[in-house]
Amino acid sequence: RIAILGPSGMGKTTLATAALHDPSVVAVYSQRWFIPCECAATSFDIAALIEAHLGLKAEKNAIKHVTQALEKQPRCLLILDNLETAWDPLSVRTGVEEFLALLTAIDHLSLIITMRGAERPAKVHWTRPFLKPLEPLSDDAAQQMFIDIADDIHDPMEVNKVLQRTGNMPLAIDLIAHLVDCDGCPSVLSQWELEHTTFLSTGYDRASNLDLSINSSLTSPRFTSVPGTMDLLSLLSILPDGLSNSQLQHIEFPHDVQSCRAVLLATSLVYMDVMGRLKSLVPIQEHMHHFHPISLQLVRPIQDYLFHGP
Repeated sequence: RIAILGPSGMGKTTLATAALHDPSVVAVYSQRWFIPCECAATSFDIAALIEAHLGLKAEKNAIKHVTQALEKQPRCLLILDNLETAWDPLSVRTGVEEFLALLTAIDHLSLIITMRGAERPAKVHWTRPFLKPLEPLSDDAAQQMFIDIADDIHDPMEVNKVLQRTGNMPLAIDLIAHLVDCDGCPSVLSQWELEHTTFLSTGYDRASNLDLSINSSLTSPRFTSVPGTMDLLSLLSILPDGLSNSQLQHIEFPHDVQSCRAVLLATSLVYMDVMGRLKSLVPIQEHMHHFHPISLQLVRPIQDYLFHGP
């Protein structure tokens, strides 16, 4: 029972897909299903999707139907991708968790879910040690991913400049490397200065549109449930060095800053660095600058505190 967690664009679906097709996994599980759940709003919707992927006739009680069908299967692997759509709203969360508990009660069924954020659904005995939420790639891994897509023919200094724009976020690297492969680093860097993340947002789904991927987190029920969360993220996006906990406690912020901080961490839109400072990734900073710029009303008291102290 594994939950693959992390921010949008961090490669959760890619990792789950790789696991699905790994030869060692194929050798163990005679039946494997990968089920996208982005359009599922409730546990019943999830059950109906599983029903369809198993080739079952739709029944009124889809949850009972799929549970009974899976109990009759040989050893099997079920991957539920983008489960956050159904799990995020508090009004239906308990139902989703109870359905997951029913699935994981089937001894011969292994379950993998992918979800934006850093929280695992309750009521499931997740395999320990827990898989940590996915983080940006290391510099070496980011370089290798770029080379795998755009080849090792570009000026290393220019490649480094390109990768700095991605924050080592896998989706951003994938999109920008394909552009470099077509147009070269100088052209891509020039376009980035003009368009920023919109330059990497020409597709129509979250796998090919960076802004759409980020926006899916900004519009989630978890994010919108606490007033001021957008303001705090906008603030962090103009502070490359982030804020310490002490600074968060002393800044003049018109909302409950600790509640906003908790939501941002839970949705993986920000992270704590090794020094304990709250930061946002470069692509998220750029997205916020373009679509949700910070208000002057909020900037002025922050400037006063940072330059003059409490």
